[in-house]
Amino acid sequence: MNNAEIEKAEIELVLQAIKARYGWNFIHYKRSSLHRSIRRIISKYNIEHISDLITMIMWNEEFMNTLLCDLSIPVSDMFRDPDFFSVLRYDVIPVLKTYPFIKIWHAGCASGEEVYSLAILLAEENLYDRSRIYATDINNNALEKAREGIFPMSKFSSYENNYRHSGGKEKLLNYFISKYDAIIINANLKKNIFFFDHNLSSDQSFAEMNLILCRNVIIYFDQTLQKKVINLFDESLCYGGFLCLGMKESIDFLKASRDLYLWKKKEKIYRKGIPDVQGEKHDFTIQQT
Repeated sequence: MNNAEIEKAEIELVLQAIKARYGWNFIHYKRSSLHRSIRRIISKYNIEHISDLITMIMWNEEFMNTLLCDLSIPVSDMFRDPDFFSVLRYDVIPVLKTYPFIKIWHAGCASGEEVYSLAILLAEENLYDRSRIYATDINNNALEKAREGIFPMSKFSSYENNYRHSGGKEKLLNYFISKYDAIIINANLKKNIFFFDHNLSSDQSFAEMNLILCRNVIIYFDQTLQKKVINLFDESLCYGGFLCLGMKESIDFLKASRDLYLWKKKEKIYRKGIPDVQGEKHDFTIQQT
């Protein structure tokens, strides 16, 4: 065995240890991203061999919680991809307004910035009070941060710029309390948000949703898990419901669902059971990176 083959074998053993000890299944994550993450981890903690992680995983739960943060890629930002939030505001929200009650699933919510961005948008469109947002992630540390709704003031100018370009109607600071070097989301924007631990690779679907957001998450999955997750979202969407993926995520060759139509091409927004204006149905696939 050469060094590359040894490293590959070590990583497979690490993934098996995580699954055996904690039940978290990273087996169907793309190996390229996992290899990069694990190399960063052993450098960060000054670990000599990848296989040395196994003992720490099996016997040190606190370390495993930290490791999970590094593996699950909890990246988020307020109003990330402003063009997406603009389309959500001007094209999707008007449809949702026709329903008496709205159920939304934000899968892979990380530390909550995009969840609260959605809450702000719904409030500005007078839809928040009849909406329920179910925000989920595999990473409990990220979920705790999301529940707190506390973000560094140093990021506020970036948040505000995104908000303005997404079509924001107020001053973004109106939705926060400023304290020391942090901004804290207003409590009235938390009341209809419910955070849950949920593993897309193994857990079941939610009840019928009107809107599902899972942006820049499934790009890290292999094709087997991509197909499973898309089917999960299909099962969780009501007729006419919307599925929002990341702008780099496309679904054209995996025949995972026959019910979802590409509705907004650039923003990768799909709709269940209702074609786009061209009437084209799209089989699902994720572009390989």
